[in-house]
Formats: sequence, C-alpha cells, structure tokens
Amino acid sequence: MTQAAQEITAAVRQRYGNIAEQVVAGNTSTCCGGDVSLSGNTISTNLYQGDELDGLPLKATLASLGCGNPTALAALHPGEVVLDLGSGGGIDVLLSARRVGPTGLAYGLDMTDAMLELAHQNAAEAGVENVRWLKGDIANIPLPDNSVDVIISNGVINLAADKQPVFNEAWRVLKPGGRFAVADVVIHGGLPAAFPDTNAFRRDLSAWAGCIAGALTDAEYRTGLAQAGFTEIELEVTRRYSREEVGDMLPQVFNHFDAELVDDTISRFASTFVRAIKPLG
Repeated sequence: MTQAAQEITAAVRQRYGNIAEQVVAGNTSTCCGGDVSLSGNTISTNLYQGDELDGLPLKATLASLGCGNPTALAALHPGEVVLDLGSGGGIDVLLSARRVGPTGLAYGLDMTDAMLELAHQNAAEAGVENVRWLKGDIANIPLPDNSVDVIISNGVINLAADKQPVFNEAWRVLKPGGRFAVADVVIHGGLPAAFPDTNAFRRDLSAWAGCIAGALTDAEYRTGLAQAGFTEIELEVTRRYSREEVGDMLPQVFNHFDAELVDDTISRFASTFVRAIKPLG
C-alpha cells in the first residue's frame, strides 16, 4: 500500500472509530455530515422506513453511516448468505439477517474495532443470532472463494483508497450467479471540465473520509466491475444532493470556486444503487 493509501485508510479508520465511540456515548452522528441532529437533512438521514427499524437498537440507527438502503433494493431470499462490506454499527446486517431468516446468515465486515464492538452490542440487544462479525479490509475479505450469495455495502466503497481490489475480492467470494448490490456515492458524468484542481480535491483526507473525494465516476464504476468479471452492471440514482446537504463535506478547494461551479459539481454527486452479477459460467 502506498503512503497516500495508508493515510487515506488511517483517516477513514479514525473518523469512523470516533463516530462509533460517540454513538456509544450517546451522541448522534451520521456518516457524511459529521455530528448532526437526527432530524437534520443530511446524506445519511431518512434512509430507512419506520417499520424497518422496529425492534432494532437505537444505537444501530444512530450509527447508520451510509448513503442509501441496500437491503431495500437487494433481492434477499431465505437461506442466503449475505456479506456487508464496511458494516459499521450493523444496521444493514441486522436487516439482512431478518430477510434471509434463520436458515440464512449475514456477515458484517469492518476494519474498525469500535464499530465492531458496537455491532456486537446491537446484535445482542436485538436478539439476532444469524449474524457473524469479521474484522478486516474490504480489499482483503477474510472469507473463502465462492461462499456468499449477495454482497451489499452502504456508502463504503467510495472510502477505499483503491477500488479495484475491492471489486476483485467481491467477485472472488461471491458464488457463481451471486449478486453485487451496493449503495454508494457516485460522480455521474465526472467532474466539470472547469474543475481547476482534481488532484487537490482527491488529496483532501477530510472530504475523502466524508464520502466525497474518493467517489468514482459512473464510468469508472462500470469499468472496475467489468474488469473484475461482473456482468449486467446497472447504476440507478436514488438521491441527488443540494449544497445545504453536502455542507461541511466540501473540501477547502471549493472555497475558491464561484457559486455556479460549486453547484454544477455538487449536482453530479448522487447516492446510487449499483447492481452487478457474477456469471454462472
């Protein structure tokens, strides 16, 4: 791993470890917007229907750090094995465990000790037993080949310093015919041609850890998945953002842009549901 990649990984681990500790301490947090009221209009709010959260611990809801609801969009069936990449406080793992039932299994993979501890607590409080928590990197999944029916993820792949190993690992652990069904922040159409300094934007660690600087374009997402071997790749925009929603996530480089360029740039970022299939053959 390069020094830049190490710095990105360390920044992400620190940010989300701190969030987990704040949630345990009783503070309210969301992923991409930092510490906010749960009623605030941010990227990580209003992702789940009220009845979905029935029976789940409050701390699982407070530590919902994603940009979408992959469990609502992925077709999960009883008896299947599901893996959540970057599972955080475990809300999507717990929801998946419900849908696959007692004959199925939901794995949660996270690199942050504090998040894993919180996830263990949430599963115990919810009384959910068909879950397993794994510590590791989403670019090096600690599961055998062809062992998972469905991979989900919620606003996490954009945080990886290098996405191609993540796609390759997802392909490896999926069974033939397995489904890739993740929610992520994607830059549709790429950054504007007038964007003056893409490198400075990509180097901003606070923005990277906040789901912005590390986002792939829609073309890059398709190319990366195809290179890993996936087919039937689809990207569906589920939510566009306003400047107010993005808020403090904007890197400092944006302070030097005119309002038109800022608005044009923000309009290209969207919560996106990404589907793909590992072919049977």
